[in-house]
Amino acid sequence: MNPDDKLIDLDAERAKRVHDLNEKRLNEVRQAFEQAMPLGKGKKKPKNKPKKR
Repeated sequence: MNPDDKLIDLDAERAKRVHDLNEKRLNEVRQAFEQAMPLGKGKKKPKNKPKKR
């Protein structure tokens, strides 16, 4: 084993941690927003174009 195998990239680890914290916060805000303003089921749009006459 090389001594480099044990090295930890602190910058990469910090970036992962910050990303996880931001993701957690985003999910909490998203859930609170959905509770405050629930989205209704979307109307189905017709897939076919109207025919010209």
